[in-house]
Amino acid sequence: MKYLLRRLRRPLALAAVLSLFFLPGGIAAADSNSSSPPNQLTAAEKAADWQLLFDGKSFAGWHGYGTPGMPAAGWEVADGMIHVIGKSKSNDLITERKFTDFELSWEWRIAEVGNNGVKYFVNEKRPDARGHEYQMLDDDRHPDGKLGANRQTAAFYDVLPAAADKPVRTPGEWNVSRIIVRGGHVEHWLNGKNVLTYELGSPEVKAGLAKSKFKNAPGFGDKITGPILLTYHETDCWFRSVKIRELK
Repeated sequence: MKYLLRRLRRPLALAAVLSLFFLPGGIAAADSNSSSPPNQLTAAEKAADWQLLFDGKSFAGWHGYGTPGMPAAGWEVADGMIHVIGKSKSNDLITERKFTDFELSWEWRIAEVGNNGVKYFVNEKRPDARGHEYQMLDDDRHPDGKLGANRQTAAFYDVLPAAADKPVRTPGEWNVSRIIVRGGHVEHWLNGKNVLTYELGSPEVKAGLAKSKFKNAPGFGDKITGPILLTYHETDCWFRSVKIRELK
């Protein structure tokens, strides 16, 4: 390997070799999208069956939770981003498509004292937008962050905390997150690092659920096929490069 690297002094040659280790569809491919044009798939991502959930121009493929169309307020597409408009009365947003086993990647930033999240295992027939939530929060300033690590960024909201050394960035800066669901195995990633892994139905999850606000919610811990949901929490948040690939 040392000999190979000595021979590949030129950046383009070195990049070509490194791509053999990380592409297509691997960790580097999914977590490097902040350095590529937003809302576009690279050739390697296309080869690995990634698909865009947001085209950068419209809400095609999305609708309000429990409604056939978009909420009347609270959401806009601006400058190639989904903007969650704070201090509005609005509703959550979900994809038209449903997923079972998948790898989801997205870029996001929040305002100071911001709060948002991405949910999966969602059933639109429920009266509330219940689901497992990847938390996105201003951990230091938002009141929810004071209630424990299981309510802070990259946590399985109110159930399991993310790693204490997670590489979260300052509000206003872009983060790259991923969720992987394969069978009963779930992973939360943040800026290139796996910060939470759990198994559905495990003692760890059962203990977390028993202490959570969802302890009396029937079937909350179960895996179901459902849409991806972007939450609305009345604070400003921005999304871009929302992409997914189904795992078979």
